[in-house]
Amino acid sequence: MATVEVTFTPLPAHVRTARLVATAVARRSGVAETLLDEVRLAVGEACSRAVEAHRRYCPAEPVRIELTDLGGRFEVVVTDAAPPEAGPDASGFAPAMDTAAVSATNGGPAPFHPVPAETRDGAFPAAFGLAVISGLADDVQVSSTESGLSVRMSWPASPTAG
Repeated sequence: MATVEVTFTPLPAHVRTARLVATAVARRSGVAETLLDEVRLAVGEACSRAVEAHRRYCPAEPVRIELTDLGGRFEVVVTDAAPPEAGPDASGFAPAMDTAAVSATNGGPAPFHPVPAETRDGAFPAAFGLAVISGLADDVQVSSTESGLSVRMSWPASPTAG
């Protein structure tokens, strides 16, 4: 089980680098070529959400990504350091969801609570990216931790590839 850890300054330009690294590690881990676009897009969404949270609440803290080959699975965990008290704009959840874990499988979209229009800046709710991720990854788990929000995504991988 090999793990690659990447931390980067919360700048939108670094999201592209994170996507490239994730795609390369996924390929090395044996993820099917047909799934590499999903990996790239899902990692991009998770990192973009984390960058936005950091830029608003903790711009000096790096965004953290862990990429792990679990034998039969390729797993990516994107963790931000935005404080839980930062509220729905940081986490992508309504306040009642800050301490809950959300799971989804390819069987259906991840449950999420859209953020009211008056509490967001963009055209889409903050949780929109998390819904996109749930459609791209084989398995998704989103959880709030003491240090921030963690988005865990995984895809099937061939353990013999390398």
